[in-house]
Amino acid sequence: MEELQGKVDKLEEEKAALEKAKESWEVERKRLITWRVCCLDSEERLKKKIGEWEEDYEELKEKYDGAVGELDDLNNSIIQEHINGFEKGLRQAAFFHQDVDITDSKFDVNKDIVDGKLV
Repeated sequence: MEELQGKVDKLEEEKAALEKAKESWEVERKRLITWRVCCLDSEERLKKKIGEWEEDYEELKEKYDGAVGELDDLNNSIIQEHINGFEKGLRQAAFFHQDVDITDSKFDVNKDIVDGKLV
């Protein structure tokens, strides 16, 4: 009987300890659902998200800068090809119409040459 009473007392002690732990957990739960804790948790999540976005931004900025540089190079190449084509046309005009001096300040690209004469 004493043995049974010892088990009952031990069970009562464990039950009281569990009730006390439950009360402390309830207090902690109430503390965790307060607006301040929610805000702090949200702030941490936002800081993490902002960090991820900054990394993505840096990566995209590098790609954008590379694309802009490549585009500038292509634009310069196109402009140079147009200049080269124009200069080639001038050389051809000078070759085919040797009586026309293209270096003369009177030379006007807006006029046509018909039968070797400026019109």
